[in-house]
Amino acid sequence: MRSFDFTPYRRSTIGFDRLFDMLENNARGASGGENYPPFNLERLAEDRYRITLAVAGFRRDEVEITAQQNLLVVAGRKAEQTDAQKSAVLHLGIANRSFERRFELADFIVVESADLADGLLTIDLRREVPDAMKPRRIALGGTEQPTIANDVAQAA
Repeated sequence: MRSFDFTPYRRSTIGFDRLFDMLENNARGASGGENYPPFNLERLAEDRYRITLAVAGFRRDEVEITAQQNLLVVAGRKAEQTDAQKSAVLHLGIANRSFERRFELADFIVVESADLADGLLTIDLRREVPDAMKPRRIALGGTEQPTIANDVAQAA
C-alpha cells in the first residue's frame, strides 16, 4: 500500500486540516474497508446530491439515519429471528446483517429528505451556504472619509 505525506500541503494551507485528516484516515483503512451495503453517490445539480444505498431486506423501522455536524450515519439493525424463522430459511442469499455507514459531509450540507422504496434507501442532500458566508464584493474606499453629518444630509 502506498502512503502519502501531506506535510508540505499542510504547511501552505490554512483551514484544510479536516480534509487532510480524512485523506490520511481513508488511506490507512482502504485495504480492509467494509463494503456493505453498496451505495451510489450522485450529483443532481450544482448544490444538490443524492446517496442511494441498497438495503434489501430492511424495513423502515430497522433503518436509522442520523445527521450530525459534517457527518451522516446510516445504520441498519435487523431484529433477532426466532428459531422457527431460522429453520424455515433454506438458503440465505440476501445479506441479513446489521450495518453502519458513515459519510463525511462538507460544511453547509444538510439532509433534505430520505425515502425507502424497493430495497433502495435514497437520501437527498443540499448545500445551504448562509448569506453571511457567501462571497461579497468589497468596495474600495475613496479619499473622502464619510462623517455622520454627511450621512444625515444624504439621507434627507
